[in-house]
Amino acid sequence: MASPSTDDQESSTPSRRERPSLLTDIAVALLLLAADAVIVVVAGLLLLAVGLGTAPSPRSSSPTPRSRDTPAVTWLIIWGAPVLAAAGAFVHARLRMPVTAVVQGLFTLACLVLAVAWTRMLLS
Repeated sequence: MASPSTDDQESSTPSRRERPSLLTDIAVALLLLAADAVIVVVAGLLLLAVGLGTAPSPRSSSPTPRSRDTPAVTWLIIWGAPVLAAAGAFVHARLRMPVTAVVQGLFTLACLVLAVAWTRMLLS
């Protein structure tokens, strides 16, 4: 009895996942772009509001006193966002969705810029 050829075995069980269609990739990228834009705008507005709230008032010459003890949860949120964004970019790259991976990569850069800005503000 003859054994099945290796070509038949490889064709019936794909070794790699099929790439999602380009239309699916673009649709997911647009949805994530909208969500990412909302996140970046809200984080930027919060940064502005908190930064203005700690600015010196015209009546006083010193800034509002701030605690040097920033909770660990705050640092986790500030630096966890870029880590999660980078993980999302990596996952979409592994799923072979290049448009979505690029969008998530740009979101990672925006999160890094915001994380640095938040860190500078909290440490100043």
